[in-house]
Amino acid sequence: SYFGDKSSCVENANTLNLTSSSSVRGLNSTCIGKTPLSSGRSGCRSHTPLMGYSVTSSSAVSAHTVASVIVAVVEGRGLARGEVGMASIDLKNPEMILSQFADNTTYAKVITKLKILTPLEIIMSNTACDAGNTTKLFSLITEHFKNVTFTTVQRKYFNETKGLEYIEQLCASEFSTIFMEVQSKYYCLAAAAALLKYVEFIQNAVYAPKSLKVRFQGSEKTAMIDSSSAQNLELVINNRDSRNGHTLLGVLNYTKTPGGSRRLRSNILEPLVDAETINTRLDCVQELLQDEELFFGLQAVISKFLDTEQLLSVLVQIPKQDTVKTAESKITNLIYLKHTLELVEPLKAALRSCNTQLLKAYYNSLEDTRFGIILEKITTVINDDTRYTKGCLSMRTQKCYAVKPNINEFLDIARRTYTEIVDDIAGMITQLAEKYSLPMKTSFSSARGFFIQMNADCSTLPNGQLPSEFTKITKIKNTYSFTSADLIKMNERCQESLREIYHMTYLIVCKLLNEIYEHIHCLYKLSDIVSMLDMLLSFAHACTLSDYVRPEFTDTLAIKQGWHPILERIAMEKPVSNNTYLTEGNNFVIITGPNMSGKSTYLKQIALCQIMAQIGSYVPAEYCSFRIAEQIFTRIGMDDDIETNASTFMKEMKEITYIIQNANDKSLIIIDELGRGTSAEEGIGICYAACEYLLNLKAFTLFATHFLELCHIDALYPNVENYHFEVQHVRSSAGNKEKIAYTYSLSKGYTEEKNYGLKAAEVSSLPSSIILDAKEITNHIAKQILHRQKSTPEMVKQRAAYQLAMRLVQTARNSRLDPDSLRVYLKALKKKYEASCPTPGKNDEQ
Repeated sequence: SYFGDKSSCVENANTLNLTSSSSVRGLNSTCIGKTPLSSGRSGCRSHTPLMGYSVTSSSAVSAHTVASVIVAVVEGRGLARGEVGMASIDLKNPEMILSQFADNTTYAKVITKLKILTPLEIIMSNTACDAGNTTKLFSLITEHFKNVTFTTVQRKYFNETKGLEYIEQLCASEFSTIFMEVQSKYYCLAAAAALLKYVEFIQNAVYAPKSLKVRFQGSEKTAMIDSSSAQNLELVINNRDSRNGHTLLGVLNYTKTPGGSRRLRSNILEPLVDAETINTRLDCVQELLQDEELFFGLQAVISKFLDTEQLLSVLVQIPKQDTVKTAESKITNLIYLKHTLELVEPLKAALRSCNTQLLKAYYNSLEDTRFGIILEKITTVINDDTRYTKGCLSMRTQKCYAVKPNINEFLDIARRTYTEIVDDIAGMITQLAEKYSLPMKTSFSSARGFFIQMNADCSTLPNGQLPSEFTKITKIKNTYSFTSADLIKMNERCQESLREIYHMTYLIVCKLLNEIYEHIHCLYKLSDIVSMLDMLLSFAHACTLSDYVRPEFTDTLAIKQGWHPILERIAMEKPVSNNTYLTEGNNFVIITGPNMSGKSTYLKQIALCQIMAQIGSYVPAEYCSFRIAEQIFTRIGMDDDIETNASTFMKEMKEITYIIQNANDKSLIIIDELGRGTSAEEGIGICYAACEYLLNLKAFTLFATHFLELCHIDALYPNVENYHFEVQHVRSSAGNKEKIAYTYSLSKGYTEEKNYGLKAAEVSSLPSSIILDAKEITNHIAKQILHRQKSTPEMVKQRAAYQLAMRLVQTARNSRLDPDSLRVYLKALKKKYEASCPTPGKNDEQ
């Protein structure tokens, strides 16, 4: 082993007792332990990347189409039930993430974290699914992740002592502070022990000592967006078509590397909550926008990077057995490593003139001498002109001749033999072309090896067919592909020669890797820098395509002329923009308006702008200020919510219950069309009760409703504001019918379109007598409700005093006005207050 003793890190994993998803889901009998390959899971080997996968550059849009994360979950028992430990590792990235937190009975945090990780496989203890005693957590996870492979292992492998030992053995020295963070977090340590044991088993490889990046991820460092809200807002997946790019990720994703795309996705689902960190990112985006040379210089270098995290993952794993595939993979990845290290100097050069704090820190990190040391050691063994290239034959040639000549005499002989065979194949195909007077040429594919290809019309062939000595003939349009018995034999000789070359090259590569291993951990730093720069460049790129502005962070949510970023992408033009204003004193907004007037779009727009601001992106608006949201909750009405049915109503109740149980003073809450799944009386009652509960919080809440009775709650609560979406009534050319024209513009007060149901009936074929009766009854009921909810002069005065006090507090906290301008503003506030109170007393004047 080039990374030391294979047995020093782990025990023999073959004793694992495993149970497959096929035997645990819908369990009615005792779980039966099985080995992975006999468990009924469709090919354990096929869905876990082994050592031979390739590292490829991509546009990063499809970076998440294949899941590669394995997660272990364990819950405390007895009095500790609800305390959950999680450990996850990405098979394409040698980083283990640990989490431990207390969750409530809905296990919202667990489900949300798992949705963000999009796991390939979930591991739990077999005691969680004991017959007749299945835990609630187990049931919820299997219910929410029906398409994810689910495996149970014996409880004894969830061992916190063993977990801490693993971390001490495997964690790279640069991340050793993790010991202090997790040594008393027993459940995440237990999850780590089971996870590492299982991964080593399925990968048939162990992680090298001091090779893993291990970090503890506390839930307090990021905002929580539950999976339902992420779906409602279409953050990473479009609800109509999962392949469609009309999502927030699609709007912002101009990344050039898979690592950058992964980081962007993770940030969108878990935005930051630290204003200083966010502003540091925004400073970088601003510099990239102002300095074109820096932007294009960085983008040119970043686009050349491969998947550095995946490369690291391969380099730090020790295969338990050496195969041709293993050898080829290690040679390939050494070439990728050389390619990556050769980009460090160009990246430094691009960052040399930067000014912002974060970019300067990245430049200083690239000064690490270990990058040069590793590259120097590689170039003593590997040819200078060995490069990462596209095309399987080109890459095969690079691997064959990667090692310099005169290092191994037998390797040089094997390569000469290989060259002679390849030349003989080319010569033989040339002779065949001359023999049959056909335009044959040599082609190559990784599946077929060398074969013959020819572009010719069928009519030019003798009897319309190829000569009988050619076999395995395929034809696509006028292109023929085929081989011959002699060519098949020569391919076999070529492969045998290649195996010898790979074996001898592998031995040299192993020795080289053993020498550079102590320095290789600087690649973690490089990987982090590349993915972050890629994401920041993506933010800057998005800004150049639309008029986004830099957000500010205060105690106010104020958006001037903001618009929906995804709608802009769909419509290919700027949508109608609207203002938003919420403060601690006016933290609850009720929005009314007819169907299709723009309520749902507006609500989603505010949440999307909040998320964009908290990940360090510019925002679609003329000006914007945000209060950091620790949680973002949405309850968005769907088309089928209009139908009154039990399933819809229960879904509504679950969503609002979840919001009420988890919201706090720092939440952003968006509720659309609550109570539509039941009768009007019950719907109004539920909405009113929910509003009164949320009004006790300092959370910023936007509540869209068709229940106009709810608008009068502002008479009791001065922190409530009413807004509505305006519509216009347009008469047809004949003059006998009227239709509604939507302006999509938000105005203060509640909608005057109180009877848009009746107006819809008027343009239908209902008899006029029925419509007249309906109008009369509606007016009578409305008068009764209005009489009961009418505000008294004293209530109006109290509301005006409250509004004045809140404006004064906001001014004291946030004002940047000079003394003269401040005096003018305060006088205007006084006039507004006096206008609201026609007969102010003496104290009010003072």
